[in-house]
Amino acid sequence: MIPEFIIRAILASIVVSVLLGLLSPLINTKGLAFLTHALFHALLFGAVLGMILALLFNNYALVTLVALVVTVIVVLTIAQLEKLGFTPDSAVGIVASFVAGLTVLGFGILYKVMATRPYFPLAENIVSYLTGDIFLITLDDLTVLVIGGAVMFFLLLMLYRDFLYLSFDPEGMESYGGNARAYLMILYVIVGTIGALIVQTVGLITLQVVAVLPGAIALMVSNDLRKVLAVSLFTTLSIQLSSIILAYYTAIPPSGIATIILGLIYGALLFRR
Repeated sequence: MIPEFIIRAILASIVVSVLLGLLSPLINTKGLAFLTHALFHALLFGAVLGMILALLFNNYALVTLVALVVTVIVVLTIAQLEKLGFTPDSAVGIVASFVAGLTVLGFGILYKVMATRPYFPLAENIVSYLTGDIFLITLDDLTVLVIGGAVMFFLLLMLYRDFLYLSFDPEGMESYGGNARAYLMILYVIVGTIGALIVQTVGLITLQVVAVLPGAIALMVSNDLRKVLAVSLFTTLSIQLSSIILAYYTAIPPSGIATIILGLIYGALLFRR
C-alpha cells in the first residue's frame, strides 16, 4: 500500500510540473531568469515576516499568505521601475538589494519574537522553506497548491500567445493596440504567484534552477513552440516524479536530486553542441 504522504507528494509534483513546464519557456524567451533571483529574496523576506506575524497572532497559515503578498508587491515594484525607464536587470538588482537588507533585519526581529513565545520548530520550518520538502506537504497545503495552481494554469493558457508576442515583439504588440506594459505586469505577477505556490515543494535555493532549466533545455532541443512546450512539460514531470522515488529510497531532499539531474541534462546538451 502506498503511504499517504507519497500520494500527496506525487499530486503536488504533477501540479508543480505543469506550472513550471508552461512557465519555464516564457522565462527563457522573455529573459526573466534574473527575476527569479529577486523572487528568492522576496519569498524569503515574506516567509520571515509571515513567521513573525504567525508567532504574534498564533496563526501559522499566515506564513504562506504573507510570502505570497510580499512577492506580488515586489514583482509589481520591479515592473513599475521598468515602466519608469530602468532596464530589467537594474530594476531587479535595485529591488533585490533592498529586500535582502529587509530580510536580514527581519531575521533579527524573528529571533527576538521567538525568545518571547513558547517553543515552536520555526528553525526547522525555515530550513524546509529553503531546501523544500515535498514529503511534508499537508492536505491543506496541497489544496491551496491545487486551487491556486488551477487558477494560474488557466490564466497562462488564456494569455500564453500574448506573452509570446510580448517576448519577441513588444513594439509590434503596441502597434496593434496591445498594452505591452500591462501584459508585462501580469506576467510578473504570475511568475511571482507561481513561485510562492511551489516554493514549499521545490525550496528557495533550487527555485531558480527548476524554473529556468526545463525551458532552456526545451529551447535547445527544438525551435517549434509545440515541441518546446512538450519537452518542457515532459522534462519537469519526469524529473519531479523520479526525484520523489529516488528521495524516498536515499533520504536525500528531492529538490536537490531534481536540480542535479537538470544540471546534468543541460550540461550534456551543451557538451553535445
